[in-house]
Amino acid sequence: MPSPPRQGFILTRNWRDTPAGTEIEYWLATDSGPLKVLLTAQTSVAFVEARHQETVQAQLRSMAGVELRPLELKSFHQQPVLGVYAKQFRQLGRLARALQQQGVSLLEADVRPHERYLMERFITAGVVLEGGRLENAALLDCKLLPAPTFRPALKLVSLDIETSQHQELYSIALDGMAERVVFMLGEPPTEPVEAAEPSDAAGPPGFALVYCESRKAMISQLNDWFVRNDPDVIIGWNVIQFDLRVLQKTADDCATPLLLGRGRTPIAWRTHPGKQGYLFAPMPGRAVIDGIEALRATMRNFSSFSLENVSQELLGEGKEIGDEYDKMAEIERRYQHDKPALASYNIQDCALVLRIFEKVKLLQFAMERAHTTGLQLDHFGGSIAAFSHHYLPRMHRQGYVAPNVGDVLGKSSPGGYVMDSRPGFYDSVLVLDYKSLYPSIIRTFLVDPVGLAEGMHAPDPERQIRGPGGILFSREKHCLPEIVTTLWHARDKAKRARNEPLSQALKLVMNSFAGVLGASECRFFNPALISAITLRGHEMVKRTRDLVQQRGYEAIYGDTDSIFIWLKRTHSNEEAQAVAAELVQDINTWWAQGLRQEQDLESFLEIEFDTHYKKFFMPTIRGSDVGSKKRYAGLSVDAAGKEAMVYRGLEMARSDWTPLARQFQEGLLSRVFQGVPYRDYVIDYAQATLAGQKDDLLIYRKRLRHRLNEYVANLPPQVRAARMADAHNERLGRPLQYQSGGWIRYVMTRNGPEPLEARRSAMDYQHYVAKQLQPIADSILQPLGESFAALVSPQGELF
Repeated sequence: MPSPPRQGFILTRNWRDTPAGTEIEYWLATDSGPLKVLLTAQTSVAFVEARHQETVQAQLRSMAGVELRPLELKSFHQQPVLGVYAKQFRQLGRLARALQQQGVSLLEADVRPHERYLMERFITAGVVLEGGRLENAALLDCKLLPAPTFRPALKLVSLDIETSQHQELYSIALDGMAERVVFMLGEPPTEPVEAAEPSDAAGPPGFALVYCESRKAMISQLNDWFVRNDPDVIIGWNVIQFDLRVLQKTADDCATPLLLGRGRTPIAWRTHPGKQGYLFAPMPGRAVIDGIEALRATMRNFSSFSLENVSQELLGEGKEIGDEYDKMAEIERRYQHDKPALASYNIQDCALVLRIFEKVKLLQFAMERAHTTGLQLDHFGGSIAAFSHHYLPRMHRQGYVAPNVGDVLGKSSPGGYVMDSRPGFYDSVLVLDYKSLYPSIIRTFLVDPVGLAEGMHAPDPERQIRGPGGILFSREKHCLPEIVTTLWHARDKAKRARNEPLSQALKLVMNSFAGVLGASECRFFNPALISAITLRGHEMVKRTRDLVQQRGYEAIYGDTDSIFIWLKRTHSNEEAQAVAAELVQDINTWWAQGLRQEQDLESFLEIEFDTHYKKFFMPTIRGSDVGSKKRYAGLSVDAAGKEAMVYRGLEMARSDWTPLARQFQEGLLSRVFQGVPYRDYVIDYAQATLAGQKDDLLIYRKRLRHRLNEYVANLPPQVRAARMADAHNERLGRPLQYQSGGWIRYVMTRNGPEPLEARRSAMDYQHYVAKQLQPIADSILQPLGESFAALVSPQGELF
């Protein structure tokens, strides 16, 4: 029998209670194929304050296989604790519920066995295997150690299905592996059909089209395909909430099992605890990565996360059938009359998903995120879980056990500091940013849950660090600063190696930690902790503003970790860069010296030069003279002299304004910044709008955030348009598109809002001039001493 591989990457993890104890299962991807690892007869542990020993022992008299042991650990209340060791993990849950009725907390009883095993050994995703025995194609009772650099080549398949408008399964496409196939419901054509020829990456190369006499046969074929090809990862677009759900329902209706997990195992469906109707689809040995969830996790933004829109924006191409209404009719036509064409369309969607994953390096990002967070490959939320994975084992080694969720109550803390802005147009504005502000505050001021518990009870002031509001942190005992430092150095290394997926993953998890401490769902939630971070951030921005102004410049805006500095006169790019370098040096030196003198702290606070705006515009809040926040535009120039327009929060950067407004704002601002005459542009743009020359730019696209029937008293335009659209759909026998929310596209007509698919009335051009163009024009023109009405009023036809 061959020896098992020595390294692996954890794909899935699970636990189950058995008569012999808790069994932990890990499926690994290795360089020599998949491997199942079973750790049998594992003991589960929780903790309880020793003062409750008699109460706990009374409960244990009727609970075999659970025992108490003394430990050198304590709670955040400085109370010694006992370990509660259980043969089966579910025993801890029953004990916790019984003790809760008596006012006693069983601490860490909710940490699942397969997670605790990994975190206590500082394992995230990669493992080294030692010992164990091979039995029934599984490696039993080996020892797992961390392998943080192991990255196997994962096999992935892109899955997509096509259905009728009533979600009746027509075809299943599988792409990304050697056996590229579409399983099609129906009989093969009587006339011979030419096989699809291989082509370039822009289209689907040759694939097998397999006809199935029934949907039951399709599911069986799908099950067999997974056994033959054995992918590690399933990817798709809305693959869990649509494709896999339809496949599961089809299998259930056919009374045949859907066995997509390794070893022909079923999907262990479970519901999201807080998101109604949202499902998870765990299956042994295979990760399921939804492209939408993965893209959102990278913090990328799109006007729509539909496959059509994302592929157009990223790849410059889209689906074979783009229009939502034509799509269902065309799918039906192809299914009835041209099944090879439907198969081509089906597998083309798979190919688009594969190309998006390749373009954005989504699989690499998911793997690096797993290595960074300790979470499963396909777990894209989980900031709290990631924090716990890093924090709990280090906290235990500092002599503490964690509180339970809800042990600390309180209001949320202040958010980031946003300085009042000074609206207007400016020449030569510098932006300086604090690098990773909140992580740097954690490192510098030793902000930490254990540090707070220890610091508030430390008798020696020399061992304490003062925080906002009179709280105290320990100088010597803490965990989070070291965790952040490790991630910080790892990110610097990833950036030097140009490993963008790893750099992004490290940045996101490191920056999430402050938010976790302010989340009431986290066991370490404490308003004092998060306030120690955010209020320190307030102080830093204010002190930076004062330093800048002492040097003769003007701070015109600041937002959380950034400060915008007007140099008060026009500077060449070289002069502005030199001023920025001097300010950066002065500010960082000031912090380093001041913190050393005031609290004997090493400063990790580092401000950096971000941008030089040759021209800069900060608008007012609409309808007032007060400067807006988080909204500005500028003409930036880099060290090489390359110029670029930058927009933040303005209409042209927001999806709820029409393309007409966005194009107009961009054109007007660029003319003002470049010193190009703009008056004729404003007049001509308004005239062209009224003349119907910009009708393709008049479309509103807005989101329905509730079900249509939930809008009662207030009926905004998008709701009225959606109701009209679905009434139209119903008359034509089409599926209703908007009953559960979603995005609606509509225009404003002389009879009010009308959806694109049911527009009957003439366009209301005056609406677009008055509601889309005039507000934007005035926000830009008024600081220049002009107004939209003054420019266009001589053109009598405009008003």
